[in-house]
Amino acid sequence: MKTSMLVLFIVGGAALLAGCQFPHSTDNVMTVAAPLDEPSWIRDGEPIVYDNLKWYPTREIERFMDNEVYQVGEYRSVVFFLDKADVKPFERLYTRFAKGRYRAFERRE
Repeated sequence: MKTSMLVLFIVGGAALLAGCQFPHSTDNVMTVAAPLDEPSWIRDGEPIVYDNLKWYPTREIERFMDNEVYQVGEYRSVVFFLDKADVKPFERLYTRFAKGRYRAFERRE
């Protein structure tokens, strides 16, 4: 009786887990699909024009709390920000990439 209950428990648990989906792994590297939240013009490296200067996207993503940046404009339907601690001449602009994450933009001479 105890053995048959144990077998039912194991088989039932395996059946429940069979319906669950886990992130798949390829060559011991976990892959999880992430949606792209940025417009293609940013991913293509096109600049934001602000203060008569061109600001180009970098690969750097910085973490800020929302109260550490302030909105200074909008370019091609994308809001951009400055670090509250920065002063003119500004070092970087930022666009919001995800919650608490901002893509850095820098000037090019």
